[in-house]
Amino acid sequence: MSTTQPDASRPSGARTYDDRVTPDKLLHTRNGTEVSPEDLVLAAGRDITPHNLEWAKRKLAAEGPAAVDKLLP
Repeated sequence: MSTTQPDASRPSGARTYDDRVTPDKLLHTRNGTEVSPEDLVLAAGRDITPHNLEWAKRKLAAEGPAAVDKLLP
């Protein structure tokens, strides 16, 4: 039986793959849910700023909720 801990072998402050990857359950959209401009901005990997929210509003007006599906797996 091993007594070493997985985190003990990493340098202090080192990040693992799991620390950097967004879980799938947070990436996928559900059918029938309303998509907000904030959702679209975050799905695009952008910061929520007035400029980006305006971009998202225009994109949602043109493409509808499918706009977020084009950004997510």
